[in-house]
Amino acid sequence: MKKIFETQAVRKLVFLALTFVIIQLLISTNIIDAYLQNTLAAICINIILAVSLNLITGFTGQFSLGHAGFMSIGAYTCAIITLRMPTMLGFFLGVFAGAVLAALIGFVVGLPTLRLRGDYLAIATLGMAEIIRIVFINLKITNGAAGLQGIPRFVNWTWLFIFTVGTVLLISNFLKSSHGRACIAIREDEIAADAMGINTTKYKVTAFVIGAFCAGIAGALYASYFYFLKPNIFDFLKSVNVLVIVVLGGLGSISGSIFAAILLEIISTFLQSLSELRMVMYALLLIIIMIFRPQGLMGSKEVTLSVFNKLGGNFRSGMSKLEQRLKSKKGRV
Repeated sequence: MKKIFETQAVRKLVFLALTFVIIQLLISTNIIDAYLQNTLAAICINIILAVSLNLITGFTGQFSLGHAGFMSIGAYTCAIITLRMPTMLGFFLGVFAGAVLAALIGFVVGLPTLRLRGDYLAIATLGMAEIIRIVFINLKITNGAAGLQGIPRFVNWTWLFIFTVGTVLLISNFLKSSHGRACIAIREDEIAADAMGINTTKYKVTAFVIGAFCAGIAGALYASYFYFLKPNIFDFLKSVNVLVIVVLGGLGSISGSIFAAILLEIISTFLQSLSELRMVMYALLLIIIMIFRPQGLMGSKEVTLSVFNKLGGNFRSGMSKLEQRLKSKKGRV
Protein backbone atom coordinates (compact mmCIF):
# COMPACT_ATOMS: atom_id res chain seq x y z
CA MET A 1 0.00 0.00 0.00
CA LYS A 2 2.84 2.34 0.86
CA LYS A 3 4.56 1.61 -2.46
CA ILE A 4 1.35 2.34 -4.36
CA PHE A 5 0.93 5.63 -2.52
CA GLU A 6 4.54 6.60 -3.22
CA THR A 7 4.14 5.71 -6.91
CA GLN A 8 0.99 7.82 -7.20
CA ALA A 9 2.70 10.72 -5.43
CA VAL A 10 5.70 10.50 -7.78
CA ARG A 11 3.42 10.39 -10.82
CA LYS A 12 1.55 13.47 -9.61
CA LEU A 13 4.81 15.34 -9.03
CA VAL A 14 6.09 14.39 -12.49
CA PHE A 15 2.80 15.46 -14.09
CA LEU A 16 2.81 18.82 -12.28
CA ALA A 17 6.49 19.41 -13.07
CA LEU A 18 5.94 18.66 -16.77
CA THR A 19 2.92 20.98 -16.86
CA PHE A 20 4.89 23.81 -15.28
CA VAL A 21 7.97 23.34 -17.50
CA ILE A 22 6.01 23.05 -20.76
CA ILE A 23 3.99 26.22 -20.11
CA GLN A 24 7.11 28.06 -18.93
CA LEU A 25 8.88 27.11 -22.18
CA LEU A 26 5.90 28.29 -24.22
CA ILE A 27 5.97 31.62 -22.36
CA SER A 28 9.74 32.06 -22.75
CA THR A 29 9.53 31.36 -26.51
CA ASN A 30 6.61 33.85 -26.77
CA ILE A 31 4.25 31.20 -28.12
CA ILE A 32 2.07 32.18 -25.18
CA ASP A 33 2.17 35.96 -25.65
CA ALA A 34 1.07 38.67 -23.22
CA TYR A 35 -2.59 38.35 -24.22
CA LEU A 36 -2.62 34.59 -23.69
CA GLN A 37 -0.75 35.05 -20.40
CA ASN A 38 -3.68 37.18 -19.21
CA THR A 39 -5.99 34.31 -20.15
CA LEU A 40 -3.72 31.89 -18.28
CA ALA A 41 -3.80 34.11 -15.19
CA ALA A 42 -7.59 34.33 -15.36
CA ILE A 43 -7.80 30.52 -15.61
CA CYS A 44 -5.62 30.01 -12.52
CA ILE A 45 -7.58 32.59 -10.49
CA ASN A 46 -10.90 31.07 -11.56
CA ILE A 47 -9.67 27.59 -10.62
CA ILE A 48 -8.87 28.82 -7.10
CA LEU A 49 -12.26 30.51 -6.82
CA ALA A 50 -14.21 27.57 -8.24
CA VAL A 51 -12.48 24.88 -6.17
CA SER A 52 -12.93 26.90 -2.97
CA LEU A 53 -16.61 27.59 -3.73
CA ASN A 54 -17.10 23.93 -4.57
CA LEU A 55 -15.96 23.10 -1.05
CA ILE A 56 -18.80 25.25 0.30
CA THR A 57 -21.54 24.53 -2.23
CA GLY A 58 -20.63 21.20 -3.81
CA PHE A 59 -19.16 19.26 -0.89
CA THR A 60 -20.86 20.87 2.12
CA GLY A 61 -24.14 21.70 0.40
CA GLN A 62 -24.33 25.39 1.38
CA PHE A 63 -25.61 27.62 -1.43
CA SER A 64 -23.36 30.70 -1.26
CA LEU A 65 -23.43 33.74 -3.55
CA GLY A 66 -20.88 35.86 -1.69
CA HIS A 67 -17.58 34.59 -3.05
CA ALA A 68 -16.83 37.83 -4.90
CA GLY A 69 -16.96 39.66 -1.57
CA PHE A 70 -14.18 37.52 -0.09
CA MET A 71 -12.18 37.90 -3.29
CA SER A 72 -12.47 41.70 -3.07
CA ILE A 73 -11.18 41.67 0.52
CA GLY A 74 -8.06 39.78 -0.52
CA ALA A 75 -7.57 41.98 -3.57
CA TYR A 76 -7.84 45.34 -1.80
CA THR A 77 -5.81 44.22 1.21
CA CYS A 78 -2.95 42.99 -0.98
CA ALA A 79 -3.14 46.09 -3.19
CA ILE A 80 -2.99 48.54 -0.27
CA ILE A 81 -0.05 46.73 1.34
CA THR A 82 1.98 46.40 -1.88
CA LEU A 83 1.37 50.04 -2.79
CA ARG A 84 2.97 51.03 0.52
CA MET A 85 5.59 48.26 0.50
CA PRO A 86 6.45 47.52 -3.17
CA THR A 87 8.71 44.55 -2.47
CA MET A 88 8.33 40.76 -2.57
CA LEU A 89 8.02 40.82 1.21
CA GLY A 90 5.15 43.27 0.85
CA PHE A 91 3.53 40.99 -1.73
CA PHE A 92 3.70 37.95 0.54
CA LEU A 93 2.39 40.00 3.47
CA GLY A 94 -0.42 41.25 1.24
CA VAL A 95 -1.43 37.76 0.12
CA PHE A 96 -1.31 36.40 3.67
CA ALA A 97 -3.12 39.39 5.20
CA GLY A 98 -5.77 39.38 2.47
CA ALA A 99 -6.45 35.66 2.88
CA VAL A 100 -6.57 35.86 6.69
CA LEU A 101 -8.82 38.93 6.68
CA ALA A 102 -11.17 37.24 4.19
CA ALA A 103 -11.24 34.15 6.44
CA LEU A 104 -12.03 36.29 9.50
CA ILE A 105 -14.88 38.03 7.69
CA GLY A 106 -16.04 34.62 6.51
CA PHE A 107 -16.11 33.40 10.10
CA VAL A 108 -18.00 36.48 11.34
CA VAL A 109 -20.52 36.25 8.51
CA GLY A 110 -20.74 32.47 8.40
CA LEU A 111 -21.46 31.89 12.08
CA PRO A 112 -24.94 33.49 12.00
CA THR A 113 -25.85 33.00 8.31
CA LEU A 114 -24.96 29.30 8.06
CA ARG A 115 -27.84 28.54 10.38
CA LEU A 116 -29.99 29.35 7.35
CA ARG A 117 -30.57 26.94 4.50
CA GLY A 118 -31.18 26.98 0.76
CA ASP A 119 -32.36 30.22 -0.82
CA TYR A 120 -32.22 32.10 2.50
CA LEU A 121 -28.50 31.38 2.82
CA ALA A 122 -27.91 32.48 -0.79
CA ILE A 123 -29.71 35.78 -0.16
CA ALA A 124 -27.77 36.38 3.07
CA THR A 125 -24.37 35.74 1.44
CA LEU A 126 -25.35 37.88 -1.55
CA GLY A 127 -26.26 40.71 0.80
CA MET A 128 -22.91 40.29 2.58
CA ALA A 129 -21.00 40.58 -0.72
CA GLU A 130 -22.91 43.72 -1.68
CA ILE A 131 -22.24 45.30 1.72
CA ILE A 132 -18.50 44.68 1.28
CA ARG A 133 -18.59 46.22 -2.20
CA ILE A 134 -20.45 49.32 -0.99
CA VAL A 135 -17.97 49.71 1.87
CA PHE A 136 -15.06 49.70 -0.59
CA ILE A 137 -16.85 52.28 -2.75
CA ASN A 138 -17.11 54.67 0.23
CA LEU A 139 -13.65 54.22 1.76
CA LYS A 140 -10.91 56.78 1.10
CA ILE A 141 -8.12 54.21 1.46
CA THR A 142 -9.56 52.26 -1.50
CA ASN A 143 -9.99 55.45 -3.57
CA GLY A 144 -13.75 54.95 -3.69
CA ALA A 145 -15.45 54.15 -6.99
CA ALA A 146 -12.38 55.23 -8.97
CA GLY A 147 -10.44 52.25 -7.64
CA LEU A 148 -6.72 51.69 -7.25
CA GLN A 149 -4.20 51.94 -10.07
CA GLY A 150 -0.50 51.23 -10.50
CA ILE A 151 -0.46 48.25 -8.14
CA PRO A 152 3.03 46.66 -8.22
CA ARG A 153 3.05 43.48 -10.28
CA PHE A 154 4.76 40.55 -8.58
CA VAL A 155 2.64 37.68 -9.89
CA ASN A 156 3.92 35.62 -12.82
CA TRP A 157 3.31 32.09 -14.07
CA THR A 158 5.45 30.60 -11.30
CA TRP A 159 3.40 32.13 -8.48
CA LEU A 160 0.12 31.45 -10.27
CA PHE A 161 1.07 27.78 -10.58
CA ILE A 162 2.26 27.49 -6.96
CA PHE A 163 -0.84 29.09 -5.44
CA THR A 164 -3.24 27.21 -7.74
CA VAL A 165 -1.69 23.81 -7.04
CA GLY A 166 -1.41 24.65 -3.34
CA THR A 167 -5.12 25.55 -3.13
CA VAL A 168 -6.21 22.38 -4.94
CA LEU A 169 -4.00 20.22 -2.70
CA LEU A 170 -5.22 21.98 0.45
CA ILE A 171 -8.89 21.43 -0.35
CA SER A 172 -8.48 17.89 -1.71
CA ASN A 173 -6.53 16.82 1.39
CA PHE A 174 -9.12 18.47 3.63
CA LEU A 175 -11.87 16.50 1.88
CA LYS A 176 -9.97 13.24 2.40
CA SER A 177 -9.74 13.89 6.15
CA SER A 178 -12.40 13.14 8.75
CA HIS A 179 -13.42 16.82 8.66
CA GLY A 180 -14.02 16.64 4.92
CA ARG A 181 -16.09 13.48 5.28
CA ALA A 182 -18.16 15.25 7.92
CA CYS A 183 -18.82 18.08 5.46
CA ILE A 184 -19.92 15.56 2.81
CA ALA A 185 -22.20 13.89 5.37
CA ILE A 186 -23.82 17.27 6.05
CA ARG A 187 -24.43 17.71 2.32
CA GLU A 188 -26.07 14.29 2.02
CA ASP A 189 -28.37 14.64 5.03
CA GLU A 190 -27.82 17.34 7.63
CA ILE A 191 -30.42 15.96 10.04
CA ALA A 192 -28.89 12.49 9.94
CA ALA A 193 -25.38 13.92 10.36
CA ASP A 194 -26.53 15.90 13.39
CA ALA A 195 -28.16 12.77 14.83
CA MET A 196 -24.85 10.90 14.43
CA GLY A 197 -23.10 13.47 16.62
CA ILE A 198 -21.53 15.67 13.92
CA ASN A 199 -21.38 19.33 14.92
CA THR A 200 -22.99 20.60 11.71
CA THR A 201 -22.56 24.31 12.47
CA LYS A 202 -18.85 23.84 13.25
CA TYR A 203 -18.09 22.02 10.01
CA LYS A 204 -20.20 24.35 7.86
CA VAL A 205 -18.36 27.34 9.31
CA THR A 206 -15.01 25.56 8.84
CA ALA A 207 -15.73 24.93 5.15
CA PHE A 208 -16.93 28.52 4.76
CA VAL A 209 -13.77 29.92 6.37
CA ILE A 210 -11.45 27.76 4.22
CA GLY A 211 -13.37 28.79 1.10
CA ALA A 212 -13.13 32.47 2.07
CA PHE A 213 -9.40 32.09 2.78
CA CYS A 214 -8.76 30.68 -0.70
CA ALA A 215 -10.97 33.34 -2.30
CA GLY A 216 -8.82 35.96 -0.55
CA ILE A 217 -5.71 34.40 -2.15
CA ALA A 218 -7.41 34.56 -5.56
CA GLY A 219 -8.21 38.23 -5.03
CA ALA A 220 -4.64 39.02 -4.00
CA LEU A 221 -3.29 37.32 -7.12
CA TYR A 222 -5.78 39.25 -9.25
CA ALA A 223 -4.71 42.58 -7.75
CA SER A 224 -1.00 41.90 -8.17
CA TYR A 225 -1.30 40.57 -11.74
CA PHE A 226 -3.77 42.97 -13.35
CA TYR A 227 -2.57 45.98 -11.21
CA PHE A 228 -5.96 47.74 -11.34
CA LEU A 229 -8.92 47.40 -8.99
CA LYS A 230 -12.43 48.78 -9.07
CA PRO A 231 -15.33 47.79 -6.78
CA ASN A 232 -17.58 46.95 -9.74
CA ILE A 233 -15.22 44.10 -10.67
CA PHE A 234 -16.50 42.22 -7.63
CA ASP A 235 -20.22 42.67 -8.18
CA PHE A 236 -23.02 40.09 -8.18
CA LEU A 237 -22.12 38.84 -11.66
CA LYS A 238 -18.65 37.80 -10.48
CA SER A 239 -20.16 35.52 -7.83
CA VAL A 240 -22.56 34.12 -10.42
CA ASN A 241 -19.70 33.45 -12.86
CA VAL A 242 -17.83 31.44 -10.22
CA LEU A 243 -21.01 29.53 -9.38
CA VAL A 244 -21.53 28.77 -13.08
CA ILE A 245 -18.05 27.23 -13.24
CA VAL A 246 -18.80 25.04 -10.22
CA VAL A 247 -22.18 23.87 -11.54
CA LEU A 248 -20.85 23.31 -15.05
CA GLY A 249 -17.90 21.25 -13.80
CA GLY A 250 -20.04 19.27 -11.39
CA LEU A 251 -21.03 19.84 -7.78
CA GLY A 252 -18.68 17.74 -5.68
CA SER A 253 -15.90 17.38 -8.26
CA ILE A 254 -12.60 19.25 -7.96
CA SER A 255 -11.52 17.98 -11.37
CA GLY A 256 -14.78 19.28 -12.84
CA SER A 257 -14.16 22.76 -11.43
CA ILE A 258 -10.68 22.79 -12.96
CA PHE A 259 -11.88 21.63 -16.40
CA ALA A 260 -14.85 24.03 -16.39
CA ALA A 261 -12.66 27.01 -15.43
CA ILE A 262 -10.28 26.22 -18.31
CA LEU A 263 -13.09 25.56 -20.80
CA LEU A 264 -15.13 28.69 -20.05
CA GLU A 265 -12.11 31.00 -20.10
CA ILE A 266 -10.91 29.58 -23.43
CA ILE A 267 -14.40 29.96 -24.92
CA SER A 268 -14.63 33.52 -23.60
CA THR A 269 -11.22 34.31 -25.14
CA PHE A 270 -12.17 32.97 -28.57
CA LEU A 271 -15.44 34.91 -28.53
CA GLN A 272 -13.78 38.24 -27.71
CA SER A 273 -13.95 39.30 -31.37
CA LEU A 274 -17.72 38.72 -31.38
CA SER A 275 -18.45 41.37 -28.80
CA GLU A 276 -22.15 41.65 -29.64
CA LEU A 277 -22.86 37.93 -29.80
CA ARG A 278 -20.32 36.78 -27.23
CA MET A 279 -22.60 36.72 -24.19
CA VAL A 280 -25.50 35.27 -26.22
CA MET A 281 -23.35 32.37 -27.49
CA TYR A 282 -21.81 31.93 -24.05
CA ALA A 283 -25.25 31.70 -22.39
CA LEU A 284 -26.57 29.42 -25.15
CA LEU A 285 -23.68 27.02 -24.65
CA LEU A 286 -24.37 26.86 -20.91
CA ILE A 287 -28.08 26.19 -21.52
CA ILE A 288 -27.26 23.34 -23.92
CA ILE A 289 -24.82 21.76 -21.48
CA MET A 290 -27.26 22.03 -18.57
CA ILE A 291 -30.06 20.43 -20.68
CA PHE A 292 -28.02 17.48 -21.90
CA ARG A 293 -25.65 17.19 -18.90
CA PRO A 294 -27.49 18.60 -15.85
CA GLN A 295 -25.06 16.98 -13.40
CA GLY A 296 -22.16 18.92 -14.96
CA LEU A 297 -19.23 17.77 -17.01
CA MET A 298 -17.81 15.47 -14.33
CA GLY A 299 -20.78 14.98 -12.02
CA SER A 300 -19.21 14.01 -8.71
CA LYS A 301 -16.35 12.02 -10.27
CA GLU A 302 -12.66 12.86 -10.15
CA VAL A 303 -10.00 12.36 -12.79
CA THR A 304 -6.85 10.66 -11.52
CA LEU A 305 -3.62 9.66 -13.18
CA SER A 306 -4.80 6.04 -13.08
CA VAL A 307 -7.32 6.96 -15.78
CA PHE A 308 -4.46 7.91 -18.10
CA ASN A 309 -2.65 4.72 -17.13
CA LYS A 310 -5.72 2.67 -18.13
CA LEU A 311 -6.01 4.57 -21.40
CA GLY A 312 -2.33 3.95 -22.06
CA GLY A 313 -2.72 0.25 -21.22
CA ASN A 314 -5.73 -0.07 -23.53
CA PHE A 315 -3.81 1.71 -26.29
CA ARG A 316 -0.79 -0.60 -25.87
CA SER A 317 -2.95 -3.74 -25.85
CA GLY A 318 -4.77 -2.54 -28.96
CA MET A 319 -1.50 -1.87 -30.75
CA SER A 320 -0.13 -5.32 -29.79
CA LYS A 321 -3.29 -7.00 -31.12
CA LEU A 322 -3.00 -5.02 -34.36
CA GLU A 323 0.65 -6.12 -34.73
CA GLN A 324 -0.31 -9.76 -34.17
CA ARG A 325 -3.01 -9.55 -36.83
CA LEU A 326 -0.60 -7.98 -39.32
CA LYS A 327 1.98 -10.68 -38.61
CA SER A 328 -0.62 -13.45 -39.06
CA LYS A 329 -1.70 -11.95 -42.39
CA LYS A 330 1.92 -11.80 -43.57
CA GLY A 331 2.41 -15.46 -42.56
CA ARG A 332 -0.63 -16.47 -44.60
CA VAL A 333 0.67 -14.61 -47.65
